[in-house]
Amino acid sequence: MKLLKSIILCGLGAAALSLTSCNDWLDVNVDPNTPSAESTPYELRLAHIEFYTNSGHAFANWRTSMQSGFWTRNFGGGTYWYSSYWCPSTSPVTTPYQWWFVGAYCNVPDMYEKALADENWHYAGVAKIIEAYGTMLMADLYGEMPFSDIPSGSATPTYDTGKELFLACLSNVEDGISLLEDHPTIDATKPSLAQGDFWNNGDVSKWIKLGYFLKARWLNHLNKKAAGSYTEGKYDATEILACLGKAMQSNADNTIVVHTDDNGATHDVLGWDEPVDYCPLYSVCGMNSGYMATRMLEDNVTNFGGYGVEDPRADKLIPWAYNEKIKSNPADGLKWQDGWRRSKGVDMQSSINAAGGPLRAAWSAAKGWYINSENADRLGDTIYVEETSESKGFYGQPSIIFYREKGYEGARESGSFYTRVSSPTYIATYAEACFIKAEVLFKQGNKQGAFDAYKAGVKASMEQMNVRLENWCQEDNNLRSCPSFTPIPASSIENFINTGIGNAGDITLGHILMQKKIALIHSLEEWNDMRRYDFNPSIFFGWGIPDYFNYDADCAKRLPNKQWRRWAQCSHEQNYNSVNLNAIGAKVPGARTVDSKGNAVVWYKQDDIYEVPIWWDSDQE
Repeated sequence: MKLLKSIILCGLGAAALSLTSCNDWLDVNVDPNTPSAESTPYELRLAHIEFYTNSGHAFANWRTSMQSGFWTRNFGGGTYWYSSYWCPSTSPVTTPYQWWFVGAYCNVPDMYEKALADENWHYAGVAKIIEAYGTMLMADLYGEMPFSDIPSGSATPTYDTGKELFLACLSNVEDGISLLEDHPTIDATKPSLAQGDFWNNGDVSKWIKLGYFLKARWLNHLNKKAAGSYTEGKYDATEILACLGKAMQSNADNTIVVHTDDNGATHDVLGWDEPVDYCPLYSVCGMNSGYMATRMLEDNVTNFGGYGVEDPRADKLIPWAYNEKIKSNPADGLKWQDGWRRSKGVDMQSSINAAGGPLRAAWSAAKGWYINSENADRLGDTIYVEETSESKGFYGQPSIIFYREKGYEGARESGSFYTRVSSPTYIATYAEACFIKAEVLFKQGNKQGAFDAYKAGVKASMEQMNVRLENWCQEDNNLRSCPSFTPIPASSIENFINTGIGNAGDITLGHILMQKKIALIHSLEEWNDMRRYDFNPSIFFGWGIPDYFNYDADCAKRLPNKQWRRWAQCSHEQNYNSVNLNAIGAKVPGARTVDSKGNAVVWYKQDDIYEVPIWWDSDQE
């Protein structure tokens, strides 16, 4: 990853609502004594904007993925464990907001205006695409947000509705595409896009494809709207397919952030003080303890659709532990390979949480893996392996495999593909484009076309995964001894797509969306899809309300109809922009602004705010 050389210049609109200081900066090399918007070249801002935009998305991706059925945490494991059994709270909602507004967005308008003034259409076009990408994140999470009033400079800007935000994002991404398409080259004397761009390394054609892809992704969210023109906020299948035709056509077109296991001098300045080089999912998951796969994930990658064929991605997604001295029951169904054993998935619809499990396994040279509990029912929790991994650069360890006890080979855990220190971040992929196309074609009755796109998406997901697996093994040949790291043989890919995903005759919407979910693990699109189709268990195989939901009184208050459809607004908006936040409630579909007696209430403070749909998740025009 390129070294970030840019500064934080806060003070626009919602950014002013944050409690984070705006007087720090990253590696400034222009007017270092008095950094200002006027003195900072626009090309220095882009890497900084990309870093905070990507991190804000990644943190939202991780937190919403805990709501979406594939991951949980050990019993009593805090906020994200609560999310995994569907107990929403305000605890996880601030960071994506803050990293977008304070870290990224406050720099975007200035970069755009300066680039326009310099006739550097590439930086200007990218600014509009990123502005749309970050703003849509806010709309997807919170529903409503200040946007059009931000340029006024008010510390308490008024809110836009979800529809206004959605249409503004479409307009901005179209503006960005036009700037790039109309100016494929720029004057060689101007700063090259490659100077600041680490998402696409200055490749204008990839940015254009990204723009069309994002437009297609967002238009596909409108499946609850009436058919018609997308410009009116309606479901427009023709435009979705047209955009996909101009988006990525192979994995070579993907927008992927390649993270590295370095502890560079440049760290973030929003309070975490972590290297900008490494994967943000490592920060929120991989370096932490207790995260475990669920049975929903395990079943879908070991026997997808009941076809009896294991997905070769199963070994890469489900964590492994070395089998030092573990005692297991054949009935546990553990997979063993080369001294390693693969985790089982926690059955969230069973009584395991109500019984106080799962507990984290401990390790000692004398006992190997064991459960430190006097509860005999919990001693078998050694079958669950955590997602924890390690870092050579940041932590100075000998391997990215985690050692529960340093120096002991029997104390190793593999981690999972997307949450290691140098795991890639998938911003936009050909695989996802294929699944969107498959969904649209399926709903049009074109089963063969849908199956072809669906099959291409599964294959693309595996082939893109292999790129990072091969790199890891090249970087450290010792990783080849762990099945979590070995590249997937081409024969295994072909076998699975030919025998493990069905055919054109039996394809269903569930096949398409579940394979999309597997390919997009740790993506906000998982939750978006589940909302779009109302958490339908016939579409989302193995999904069900977690059993422990019934044991926590807060769950019934916050999700009385068991439909988790938005995040609550973060404390900065509630504390410092409450008047405007309350005012927008009159335009929010399903918001409760009066009580049963007709008395006014603060809609966003209601216990069941989490069930109020955002605009695209409703049938509101």
